[in-house]
Amino acid sequence: MTTNLDKRDAAGDTPPAAVTAVDPRLLLREEGMRGYLREFGRKLRSGELGSLPVVVGLIVIGAVFQWKDDAFLSPKNISDLSILIVGTGLIAVGIVFVLVLGEIDLSVGSLSGLSAAIVAVLSVREGVPEGLAVLIALATGAALGALHGFFFAKIGVPAFVVTLAGLLAWEGLKQQVLGTTGTIGLDEDGLIADLTGHYFTRIAAAYGAAGIVVAAFLAAQFLDARRRRAAGIPYRPMAEILVRTAVLAALLFTAAWRLNEYMGLPLALVIFAVVLVVLDFVLRRTSYGRKVFAVGGNVEAARRAGVNVDLVRISVFALSGLMAASGGLIIASRITSASQTAGTGTLLMEAIAAAVIGGTSLFGGRGSVWSALLGMLVIGSIASGMALLGIAPSVQNMITGGVLLAAVVIDSVSRRTQRSAGRA
Repeated sequence: MTTNLDKRDAAGDTPPAAVTAVDPRLLLREEGMRGYLREFGRKLRSGELGSLPVVVGLIVIGAVFQWKDDAFLSPKNISDLSILIVGTGLIAVGIVFVLVLGEIDLSVGSLSGLSAAIVAVLSVREGVPEGLAVLIALATGAALGALHGFFFAKIGVPAFVVTLAGLLAWEGLKQQVLGTTGTIGLDEDGLIADLTGHYFTRIAAAYGAAGIVVAAFLAAQFLDARRRRAAGIPYRPMAEILVRTAVLAALLFTAAWRLNEYMGLPLALVIFAVVLVVLDFVLRRTSYGRKVFAVGGNVEAARRAGVNVDLVRISVFALSGLMAASGGLIIASRITSASQTAGTGTLLMEAIAAAVIGGTSLFGGRGSVWSALLGMLVIGSIASGMALLGIAPSVQNMITGGVLLAAVVIDSVSRRTQRSAGRA
């Protein structure tokens, strides 16, 4: 019996070569710099832009504002900017988890204002110790976030509607809690004020923190490579690990040097960094994080794979509420008061914009907690630079809106390109 293959061989036809899948890390190890450039070009063609657009944007923003006013990269302005971004950045971290699910949380601004009001009333009016008041405010934020998640996951109310109702309800509750006075000043020497008012003034503190982060990064990369090599799968070569570590060290030690030239390392920045590291580990390295991505990528596939979708959704909204309360406390600490205007204005839009500008997709299934940091650096840099130049806040809002639109357009085009390349 003659098969089609025999006939093709007899006719001298050569079957098409099979497409060989090449792991990028193998490519880099075998070809060095040329491999890097080939891999970079492949990622651009397939729409895998990662953090590249926002990093390029930050470099351009920094160069333009420094050119217009050399105070932009001064130690004082960098120190002020590092504190300014923390409150909204913590709220944006919670938003990242919700966006990875493919949903939205419109209540975070009101929840942040409510947490500040609870702390102020308990600690100033009722005489509750500030530490206990902070715990109660954080627990309230998490509980109200879980309530949003319950109505969304168990009752089936769209997240947009649930959190919009929460926005109105918690805004009203905040006004009730604050009462007729409207504004309550916090103890300027207390625990809450210290969250943004305390600096580690010893030079060794900033350099030590930078050294710890660099050492932890190097150890994590080395252990990951060793684990992958032991398992017989591609791993990063040592040279690449050292280059990545050197770039990180250059950035962190430069930042430490500038902070030490002013007042030292701010406590608020340390808190923000710890939260980012912990939640990044949760999202990327734990089974819970993988379930969040699975639900955000394809909820029905996740359900059939055995993921408790309702529990994941409720927990994510609870985390969003907790982070909103945390951000509200940092903002109240910075202005040492809680008022009727807390959590209003552009806070909600800035938190969502920071997550999206930093690279978290509005369409779900893709994102990183570090995008909250990158996005807040963009928004904070624009605000700081324009304040130095004396430009009106209205122009700042228009430019921030343009940056947000550009980020969403890049995300949409990137997704379309990845689908065309068969990678999404």
